[in-house]
Amino acid sequence: MRTISSAAVTDAVARLCVRANTQLPPDIVAALARSRREEPWPLAQETLGLLWDNLELAGEKELPICQDTGMACVFVELGQEVHIQGDFEQAIHTGVQRGYGEGYLRKSIVADPLQRVNTGDNTPAAITLRLVPGNRCTITVAPKGFGSENMSRLAMLKPADGVEGVRRFVVDTVKQAGSNPCPPVVLGVGIGGSFDKVATMAKHALLRPIDQPNPDPFYAALEAELLEEINGLGIGPQGFGGQTTCLGLAVETAPTHVAGLPVAVNVSCHVTRRASAEL
Repeated sequence: MRTISSAAVTDAVARLCVRANTQLPPDIVAALARSRREEPWPLAQETLGLLWDNLELAGEKELPICQDTGMACVFVELGQEVHIQGDFEQAIHTGVQRGYGEGYLRKSIVADPLQRVNTGDNTPAAITLRLVPGNRCTITVAPKGFGSENMSRLAMLKPADGVEGVRRFVVDTVKQAGSNPCPPVVLGVGIGGSFDKVATMAKHALLRPIDQPNPDPFYAALEAELLEEINGLGIGPQGFGGQTTCLGLAVETAPTHVAGLPVAVNVSCHVTRRASAEL
């Protein structure tokens, strides 16, 4: 059994909050760079250039890439041979509080969904915990702005809807969103499971680098087909037209009931932020 102190968890989360909000992951940077080279529509090219300039300035000045520094979504893979010394969840919340404070990041969380009083420190975090074999603890902070989160959707399709039903739902989600989520977007798609499970899968799918296709050839092909169809919609960067509507998407699946076909799409903008650390 390996012991990790709650203080180490807090320190890691605080660092990750700042890093995730000021540096895009390499796969997203590479996709933006490729889109700039390949986008034929002049206005879309110009828009992508402005997004790129913003990214470079954020890196140079260590400033947030986006003014919406998001809800702190914290994904934890906790080894079964790890003992956390102290209050684990509170350690994560304290790390978010410290990171958003020391990093001068915008605080966007309200304590109650209807009374709307800001907590003042961007807590509590949204924590997703998975128990895994081993003696390591991997923490990923993925801040999620709500301009894109508000465009996410979930549907309980019928089994007879099949692949085409899933395809229509995903593409229609992007079509309905239009320019609202600040495209180009990145999509996490969950298929299967239950009502609650499919939404979690869609959010978790955003953690997979977009240059890594699904290991199952069937779903890898579906990802490629969806990406091509979505980019054929012509929405383009910030809704100004062009072929760069979606930088990439990832599909996660789970077994489901014989009578159901849940599907969820978690929409993220081009500022798809995530940063990980292993303790």
